[in-house]
Parts: sequence; C-alpha cells; structure tokens
Amino acid sequence: MKARVKYHIIYRHRTEYPVAVMCEFFAVSRSGYYAFIHRLGKPEKDAALAELIAQQRERSFRTYGYRRMWLWLKSQNIFRNPKTVLRIMKKYELLSEIRRRRKWQQMGQQVHKYKNLLNREFRADRPNSKWVTDISYIHTRQGVLYLSMIRDLYDNSIVAYKTGTQQTVNLVLDTIRLAMKQEKKRVAAELRLHSDQGFQYTSQAYFTLTQAYGITPSMSRRGNPYDNAMAENFFSIIKTECIYRRKPATFSEANEMIDSYIHFYNHERIQLINIPRPSRGYFLCGQSPLFFA
Repeated sequence: MKARVKYHIIYRHRTEYPVAVMCEFFAVSRSGYYAFIHRLGKPEKDAALAELIAQQRERSFRTYGYRRMWLWLKSQNIFRNPKTVLRIMKKYELLSEIRRRRKWQQMGQQVHKYKNLLNREFRADRPNSKWVTDISYIHTRQGVLYLSMIRDLYDNSIVAYKTGTQQTVNLVLDTIRLAMKQEKKRVAAELRLHSDQGFQYTSQAYFTLTQAYGITPSMSRRGNPYDNAMAENFFSIIKTECIYRRKPATFSEANEMIDSYIHFYNHERIQLINIPRPSRGYFLCGQSPLFFA
C-alpha cells in the first residue's frame, strides 16, 4: 500500500483514533502525515500535465507508452524530462495497456543452453542453412491448440509444422523429424536451428536429436523475444490473416485452417522478398506429403 493511501486512511479516521498510533500501525512518519495534511486542498503540481496526458492517452486508444507520450508533449511545446513523464504516468495509472513487458518465466528444468549463433542475422544465402522454430497457441472453444513450426530464413517458407493439445517436448521433436524427412537430401552441411529458451529446446531429448541429425542449435538470449523475431513474425501473420478472422471453434477446425493457410502461405501468398522461392514439399501436421515439386 502506498504512503499516500495510508495518509488518506489516517486522515479519514483521525477523530476516532490517535494519529500517532495510526502512524505507527501503518509504519509511516507523523511528519510525513502532517506534510500530507498541509498539501490537502492545494492542487497537485502534476495534475494539469496528467490531465493532458490522460486526454492524449484516450485519443491514442491507450497505446502510448511514456516515450511516445514524451514525443507528443514535445510536439505541443511542452518540455519535460522523459523520466518525469514516466513518473506521472505511473502515479496516475496512465501507462499503455499494450506491450507490457512480461516477466521471464522458466518452465521445467534447463539441461542445455546454446549460444546465440544467429545473432539476429535473419538472412540466408542458401536454403536449409538457417531455420527458426517456436511454439504458439491457437485458442478454440474446445481449448488451446499448440502450433510448432520451423521456418527457413532463405525464403521464409514453412519447412514443417505440427499441432498438439499439449506443449510437450515431443511436439518439438516431431516437428524436427518432419523437417528432416522432408529436406533430407537438401539440408546444408552446417544447418543452424534457432529457438528461444523454452524448456522443450533446453531438454536432453532436443540435444540428442539435433546431434543425431548434425544440426547446430542456436538460442535466443534470456528474455529477448526479438532474437527469434522471424518465428514470432510468422505466428503474427497466420493469426492476423487467418485465425483471428475466422475464430475456430474446435481443434479439427483449427487444424483445417492451419493446413489451408500454410499451403497458401508456402505456394500462393506473395512474399515481399527479392529472391525467388524454390519449390518445396511440406507435410500436413505429420501426415503424408501434400505437395512435392
């Protein structure tokens, strides 16, 4: 509980209990309380600026963080230190409602960690030399469906993917097996497979399988989602262009949507890149190949 809230409580009950006793109970100083009393009735020095920020916050659909708010204030010839703007937005609970920084959480035991060999170099000069992989979730009325995929940075195509109702190590391993079965004769000698630090990718089983296939694992730094931005980018595309627009009700419907969209994405969707896309086959959620060229 903030000191200001405690002072308000003490002030409200000042006729019922001794102020000194309440200050001791709330672990605040009497001098601080009396300074609070002195300020009552006076307009807060930040109130006017907070009101301007609140109005712009609504106009920006509550999307502005303190940096954008600071830039907007400068455009209005209101000059404040960015830290002052942040303090006021925190004080009056005016922070952005999107893109809050989430605390990094570790699930399961980390057995193996790898260097960030990709280092945000998201271009590849030949197929099957740099892959990125990740797991995302698809919400349905039946529950959550997890989508594991591998993307080739040469042409941004989806090499292989699997879905499951649980976020398991086997879901990741099966995706790799599909990719290697599909690209067995065309994989580069030094294939790098980049992932985040999810427990599936730090497991002993993942280490053993990548070693067996001669794959060199690469791993994002802790709490740095931009290190695996190209995997996140595909999930954003499929959800925006497909999932969010149609909202699947069941796992079966979600799988059909994923199959259909990835076929469209790999073979029909115009890619904003300057290199031709090589023909490739791919697998439908671990089943037989749908297309081979």
